[in-house]
Amino acid sequence: MNRTFLFITAIAAGLLVFPSAIAGQAAAAAPVTAADAAPFIGDWTLQLQGPNGPGAFELTVKAEQEKVTAEIAGETPPPQPITDITRAGESLVLNYTFNYEGNPVDAAVRLTPAPESKMNAQIDFAGGAYVMTGTATRKEKAK
Repeated sequence: MNRTFLFITAIAAGLLVFPSAIAGQAAAAAPVTAADAAPFIGDWTLQLQGPNGPGAFELTVKAEQEKVTAEIAGETPPPQPITDITRAGESLVLNYTFNYEGNPVDAAVRLTPAPESKMNAQIDFAGGAYVMTGTATRKEKAK
């Protein structure tokens, strides 16, 4: 049984156990500005560990004028656009929803500055039903 199947199964189980997790309980916050997001702008590789093993994600955060957007891609789901981006203390929080078997699943990516050009990273799926933590490393720009 592959890890992706286990991961998706864990999320589905979380939706059954914690149905309030998809009700959108996050407090409203003002969108982040380009200046707020400056330390997070770029292409990142997230190496995370969850209860069912490791996972890797590609994350791009960009600012066009004052609008900050992002996109995340993993092994299984297609790339997901992210437009709900806020700050929580030193962290950048990127909230998005993807569909799994017709059910919306909320996800929140949190990037927090760490030493040596890295970031601590966490993805919280379905309101805490499945959490992955690790690091985000900025990709080198192609020359």
